[in-house]
Amino acid sequence: MYYFDYAASTPLLPAASQVFCTLSERCFGNTSSLHDFGGEAQNVLAYARTELAQLIGVEDDGIYFTGGGTEGNLLALISLAMAHQHRGRHIITSAGEHPSVDSAMDYLKAQGFSVTTIPFDSSGTVDLDKLAQAIREDTILLSVQHINPEIGTIQPIEEIAGLIAGRGILFHSDCVQSFGKVDLRLLAKWVDAITVSSHKIYGPKGVGAVYIHPKHRYSPVFPGAVHEGGFRGGTVNVPGIAAFVTAAKIAVDEEIGNPAYLSMRQVFYDKIKDAQELFTLYEAAGQERQLSQIIGLGVHHVEGQLIMLELNRHGFAISTGSACQVGQQHASKTMVAMEIDPQTAKGFIRISFGRDTTVESVDLLAARLIEAARRLSPYIIG
Repeated sequence: MYYFDYAASTPLLPAASQVFCTLSERCFGNTSSLHDFGGEAQNVLAYARTELAQLIGVEDDGIYFTGGGTEGNLLALISLAMAHQHRGRHIITSAGEHPSVDSAMDYLKAQGFSVTTIPFDSSGTVDLDKLAQAIREDTILLSVQHINPEIGTIQPIEEIAGLIAGRGILFHSDCVQSFGKVDLRLLAKWVDAITVSSHKIYGPKGVGAVYIHPKHRYSPVFPGAVHEGGFRGGTVNVPGIAAFVTAAKIAVDEEIGNPAYLSMRQVFYDKIKDAQELFTLYEAAGQERQLSQIIGLGVHHVEGQLIMLELNRHGFAISTGSACQVGQQHASKTMVAMEIDPQTAKGFIRISFGRDTTVESVDLLAARLIEAARRLSPYIIG
């Protein structure tokens, strides 16, 4: 079976697995306990916090470990909005955010906040003109995902930060898809809050982190929590966190700037260029705004789910978009954000590369994809 769904989840690195197993056996104390077992766990946690902060390029006292990207987005957005509502109750986000951001926005709207959602342009980039027009005197928070998980578009975070500079608007960015693939140290100075996750970078599931700049107040979603500075309740998963940071260090060292992914992308393009009548590629206008590891593709006149199932039958694992939406009947969020016709959007599929992907497997995938699209299309004869 060839795996092409790394944007959904990655296999656990052996080094991270070893750290997790070792600490689960030897460092099982509760970080809040005052005895030596608790102290040992607290020391490991402190070390992991410092290491992660260095990888992101932020202050370690702004790092809060969470149960993953979804929880991180929910806690970050709600806690920041509630803490700063005395200054205003208007929030701006994009139409292509992760469902967890939508969930946070729905919750905040129920609490009396108003939310403006900005669409994407044809290249999958948030419409900067409409974003600028949406800014109001009572705007307190902006959330824009760094890299789109369905087509790999890299949003212009620095430009967006420039639009809100000096206005007192907090800027949160969901960096779950970008951490370990691009250097977040170049982004950290432009935002006030960041969400990252472990299982996208070869760490264990159920672990993530939020960074909130220490100069900003936040209001805990659940009052009375004592762990992670009150940001989140529950006994801290020290083995998982240590394994997460272990995987993150390897990913940052080996994955960022790896030219192999661009080569794989080119092999895929070269293979399907003679079958352009079958596909539409969804990507950024320039290579500098495109993550090489993710290919968003529309198959003409065939539903993406059918293509996915057909490829799976032949040993290739791809997806029809974000894993958090699979099984739902509506179209890809990115396709909706780009205002793609609903019928056309049904043909969307996503292919994503990772550390075990080979050029040979990409070539095989492209050949099988062309074959499936030709055979399943009602408009192809012979």
